[in-house]
Amino acid sequence: MPKRVLQGVVVSDANDKTVTVLVERRFTHPLLKKTVRRSKKYRAHDENNQYKVGDTVQIEECAPISKSKSWVVVEIPVAN
Repeated sequence: MPKRVLQGVVVSDANDKTVTVLVERRFTHPLLKKTVRRSKKYRAHDENNQYKVGDTVQIEECAPISKSKSWVVVEIPVAN
């Protein structure tokens, strides 16, 4: 089964080797037909502490690293 990959913005880098990434998803409401925004924060492993607040990153699902971390930062996508 392929691993999920999500894209989001780093909102916290206060912890050692961990970043908090805010991932936003948009979908059309089934009844009202209006675009709805939902966001969720994921804690991701950052081995070298190289990502800072405001960076756009991709995170990939992995085996649990700690109680709250089961994602790892893959890369910073190239901004267009």
